[in-house]
Amino acid sequence: MSDGHEVTEVDAAAYTVPTDGPEADGTLTWDATTMVLVTVRTRAGVTGVGHTYGHECLKGLVDGLLGPRVVGIDVRETGAAWEAMRSAIRNLGRPGLCSMAIAAVDMALWDAKARALDVPLHRLLGAARAEVPVYGSGGFTTYSRDDLVAQLAGWVEQGISRVKMKIGISPQDDLERARAVRAAIGDDVELYVDANGAYDQVTALRLGRRLVEEADVTWFEEPVSSDDLQGLAALSRDLPLDVTAGEYGYHLEYFQAMAPCVDVVQADITRCAGITEFLRVASTTTKPLSGHCAPMAHVHAATVPTHFRHLEYFHDHVRIEQMLFDGALEPVAGSLVPAETPGNGLVFKEADAKQFRVS
Repeated sequence: MSDGHEVTEVDAAAYTVPTDGPEADGTLTWDATTMVLVTVRTRAGVTGVGHTYGHECLKGLVDGLLGPRVVGIDVRETGAAWEAMRSAIRNLGRPGLCSMAIAAVDMALWDAKARALDVPLHRLLGAARAEVPVYGSGGFTTYSRDDLVAQLAGWVEQGISRVKMKIGISPQDDLERARAVRAAIGDDVELYVDANGAYDQVTALRLGRRLVEEADVTWFEEPVSSDDLQGLAALSRDLPLDVTAGEYGYHLEYFQAMAPCVDVVQADITRCAGITEFLRVASTTTKPLSGHCAPMAHVHAATVPTHFRHLEYFHDHVRIEQMLFDGALEPVAGSLVPAETPGNGLVFKEADAKQFRVS
């Protein structure tokens, strides 16, 4: 006889939230962010939620393809559900939108599983730590120097001891802005930069050395395109700071190729097919691992890998998650502490989100 744990419904909805000002990095500009929310329900009435960031077309993938594949599966069998979704997108391709859609469903299934078992998600996953260090991230290239300094210094005042800014305007502008931030945050705070692949290898090498010498930068994210594994490996060898990349990884094989070329591997749980694949990625490398963006999506799974360094507390996603979820966490002494309530601790604020719904 069934005990009511079968998945009966999988629904998706897309919400587009305007930014609070013009935003850009070294290679892209944007004025809004779309979050796609997936809700899973079981026959016993248990509900789970998961989300990703991407295009509203992800709703169609969930509603038309992935959802029907997991309906009828016991919500406790997250591995079987994940394999059913992976099989369903065979002819569509793993990298990109399909993996992002799988991620949202997978996270909703894990949330529902934990709620069905009446345990916090991090405890179900096997937490190795009680809290997850974060770094403040934003510092967009569209910001004036005063706004840039104010944002990063503001995180330091909140007890976050690592902060990241975007670069890629020009080497000289980047250096001047980094020096201004360093002067404002003092010597005891780690300063990170992210070029989003804006530079070639030679320019990145010259700029990286000066960033270390003139602003004590310790983290250089995507100094060249993340597709340039040879360039990343050379910069990792030649620069006296951490060269990092990995946010565009959608499957395990990508990270296996990336890991030898960088000092820190970055993975985005909302892109790499959810909690199930994120933990597989974590288990295949001994390099330090960092979570990219979407802090509320990552925080429970981030407690599991023993070599997990920190999680990106990204301005846009923090703003959206605090706006649309009850239970969204805020850092305490520079770390997030997962809730001890069943599941992921998030409750979607549907009434507040209604104004942003696009599909």
